[in-house]
Amino acid sequence: MRLGMITLDTLDPAPVAAWWAELLGGALNDVGGTGEFLVLSGAIPGINLGFAKVPDPTPGKNLIHLDFDLEAGEEREALLNSVRAAGAEHQAHHEFPGIQWDVFTDPFGTVFCIGDAHD
Repeated sequence: MRLGMITLDTLDPAPVAAWWAELLGGALNDVGGTGEFLVLSGAIPGINLGFAKVPDPTPGKNLIHLDFDLEAGEEREALLNSVRAAGAEHQAHHEFPGIQWDVFTDPFGTVFCIGDAHD
């Protein structure tokens, strides 16, 4: 068994999926053609991001969140600035010995982090 997709529940999948596609690249597919479930593929090697329409998303803090690692040679501040420019809101910066990461929310409230590689 392997993890193939992480799905975000939302009231309106199209703008959420479009925002993530703009940020990460990849291809969006409207599964079933109803606009109720979209899949972003090719943006994260081996993992698809799903965006599902739900009538009542879980309120409060996300039970899970997305962690993105800086790639070798990627300049931290330039990447963080591009994420802010795309509309993400910076929430916090954390540091422990040997690792640091920044917490963001996308324009729709989804929490995600960008930090040092977890290797």
